[in-house]
Order: sequence, then C-alpha cells, then structure tokens
Amino acid sequence: MRRTAVTRTIAKLAVATAAAGSLLATTGAAHAAAQPERSAAPSHAAQKAAAQVCTVNDNGVNFRGGPGENFPVLGKVNAGQKLNARGQQGNWIMGDLWGGRTGVWIHVAYLNC
Repeated sequence: MRRTAVTRTIAKLAVATAAAGSLLATTGAAHAAAQPERSAAPSHAAQKAAAQVCTVNDNGVNFRGGPGENFPVLGKVNAGQKLNARGQQGNWIMGDLWGGRTGVWIHVAYLNC
C-alpha cells in the first residue's frame, strides 16, 4: 500500500516536470521568435570598437561628459590609464576607464589606440 502512494507521487512529479519543461520550451521558442533577427557577425567597425583598448599618453588629461570642450570635465587621468573604446564622434573617443568611470570622452590627441 505504501509503495502505491510513492508510485503515485513519483508519477505526479514526472507529469509536473514534463509540463514545466514543455512550458519552458514553448516560452523560450516564443521569446526567440519575438526577437528581431540579428546578423551573426557584427560590422567591421563594431568589431573594432568593441575590442579596442586605448592608453592615455599624457598626465593630467581631462575626461569629459561629452565629445567637446563645451562638456563638463568629470575628472583627470594620467599616462598609462587604459580605456575600453566604445565609440567615436569627430576627434573624441568615448569609452570606459579601467577601474573607473564609464561613458567618458577623451580627445584622440591624448590617446594611443
């Protein structure tokens, strides 16, 4: 008699697990179908920007909140500071300082990329 109760419990658990798996598979497929199709390989420019590390080449270099001298100075960095470049506008590189702020702008004259 006890074996029958255990067997029923296992059977219920198996049904519940199968139902959850089906729901997850269906939800995952619906989510994937709802996503816009993306190219397998990003453009050459995007690959270069994503992988590029620049090094500050002078001491006391301002980093700013935007691409120009009219944007506020957020701080200063010294020679050797690394920056993961994420974009460029004119002569300004936008990126993330290693161990520091993100989304900062530095003029290309002060970077070796």
